Amino acid sequence: MTVATTLPVLAAGAVCWRIVDGRVRVLLVHRTQHRDVSLPKGKLDPGETLPQTAVREILEETGLKVSLGAPLGDIGYTLPGGRDKKVSYWAAEVSDQAVAESTFKANDEIAALEWVSLAKAQKKVSYTHDTEILNTFAARLDAGTARTFAIITLRHAKTVPGEMWDGPDASRPLLPRGNQQAASIAAGLAAYGPRRIFASTAVRCVATVGPVAHTTGVRIKQTESLSQDAYELGEAPLHEVVDKRLHRQQTVILCTHGPVLPDLVDEIAHATSTPITSVLRRAAMLSPGEYSVLHIAIDNPSAGIVAIETHSPSAG
Repeated sequence: MTVATTLPVLAAGAVCWRIVDGRVRVLLVHRTQHRDVSLPKGKLDPGETLPQTAVREILEETGLKVSLGAPLGDIGYTLPGGRDKKVSYWAAEVSDQAVAESTFKANDEIAALEWVSLAKAQKKVSYTHDTEILNTFAARLDAGTARTFAIITLRHAKTVPGEMWDGPDASRPLLPRGNQQAASIAAGLAAYGPRRIFASTAVRCVATVGPVAHTTGVRIKQTESLSQDAYELGEAPLHEVVDKRLHRQQTVILCTHGPVLPDLVDEIAHATSTPITSVLRRAAMLSPGEYSVLHIAIDNPSAGIVAIETHSPSAG
């Protein structure tokens, strides 16, 4: 007899935080129908990736446009009726401009928003799992690693195979599936608020970041430093690329090739004195269209890589 399995409901949200008069305040939402107090979150829509869901749901629930910082973990619980639910959370520092531009009005879903101290939030939320996420964020604050920027390493999407292409390797285009992958990851990449986008000069890399460049309005800078040709000739100055990004402390996308990624991630680990772990190794071994987000503390660079996450294109 075959036993039917039901996939869990997936959702995403964030600890939205800001500095007010020198003190940290976090955002709580008072939900109308549930009559509870919680962190902003919502369910994954078909075709979405979780980072995209987090940013969209926060905008819909609170009117705030945010960019994601480091992940704070996943929590799971069982819904009435027996179905499991899994919620992924990130930290998201909210700018004064975002607060001023918020379009929030009380509605049938959210009755009110409330900015409170972290200690008050830990006591006021209705659910233990929200307290756990707030505790993780509190630990980041204590360690000086709450404010981060990210180096996002991206492998180009699925490409016409080399044996089917007569021209130079760098001119190979994306397959239709590759174009779909590039489109499906654009909003997820944009969720981190990249300030710069760098791509290998290969056509497949430039095409992969085209959709996210269009979404964010950030110009693509093509560079031989990330190209496979330069790498194979021993002429790819990956340490210089990494050092500059660490110095600038701005979230950046680096789109490159499978063979280049392990050395690129090793350079980031070495430059930040981060031990090589299985998670870090996985972050370097990406399939076409996958990307890894390496979060680095702005206020405490000696902390190394604070968090690592890897995301795949949506299956749809």
